[in-house]
Amino acid sequence: MTLHEIPLQRSTLHGHFSRDLEPVLTIDSGDTIAFSCLDAGWHVEPGRTFEPRDKELDAGHALVGPVEVRGARAGQTLEVAIDRVVPGSWGWCAAGAWSSPLNERLGLVEDGVHLRWALDVERGVGTDDSGREVDLAPFLGVLGMPPAQPGVHSTGPPRTSGGNIDCKELISGTRLLLPIAVDGARFSAGDCHARQGDGEVSQLAIECPLARAELTLTVRDAPGLETPIAWTPVAWLTLGFDEDLDEAAATAIEAMLELMGREHGIERADALALASLVVDLRVTQVVNDTKGVHAVLPHDAIRFTS
Repeated sequence: MTLHEIPLQRSTLHGHFSRDLEPVLTIDSGDTIAFSCLDAGWHVEPGRTFEPRDKELDAGHALVGPVEVRGARAGQTLEVAIDRVVPGSWGWCAAGAWSSPLNERLGLVEDGVHLRWALDVERGVGTDDSGREVDLAPFLGVLGMPPAQPGVHSTGPPRTSGGNIDCKELISGTRLLLPIAVDGARFSAGDCHARQGDGEVSQLAIECPLARAELTLTVRDAPGLETPIAWTPVAWLTLGFDEDLDEAAATAIEAMLELMGREHGIERADALALASLVVDLRVTQVVNDTKGVHAVLPHDAIRFTS
């Protein structure tokens, strides 16, 4: 295994997904990449954004990559082991003051708030400018690869091959498994969140720069996947994405039934009966037009006595 350091510079940053983007690095399966990144809005520091930027190609989240994995082929699975995520020393969040269906429902199109956060990484605590504290639980909102279709694709929605997943469970110590859509994988990451609740209801987490991430990328032939799944120290997750929340939930449930069959040898109908007892559905996020739902199966939820 080799550790590759990716510098934070114009040539390693991009703000869209595309299979045509040239890789900034080519690694072997099982290698680790280490990098830092700007916040999602390309801020170098509060109030100052990175320049130069392309108005169209850098319109999305600031991402580092893409990284090519030697020998990866479309149809295989990329395992992303999230070894370390360290946020920067500052962050921000906001609510209201822009038009969205939820803000209109809540009467917050005109009124809003912007909170600045000081992040104490050693203590694992964030403090806003009113003196309120929250515990930090940093993760990367965007982890993914381009779709197979040519052209420029927004970083905004989550897709089958990853992207803006915004799942707060994907902290250090977890493994995310993504279906590979293009040869070479072409993996990118960014959008550090110091803390987020399920749903990300204001459309923002504590958005912050990434001081350092370490991710180990491994190509697997199995399992063959139709949607991302993840292993955490406490549970398996299956993720579903769709413009319709019901369809996103159905995708997550179907993937969970397949996982229960694969991991525990449980037949489909039996798995659904058990899932109704021990699997929790959580709304990952509702803010990216393409909504997310993740199904959660704790590792100790089912005990096999024979």
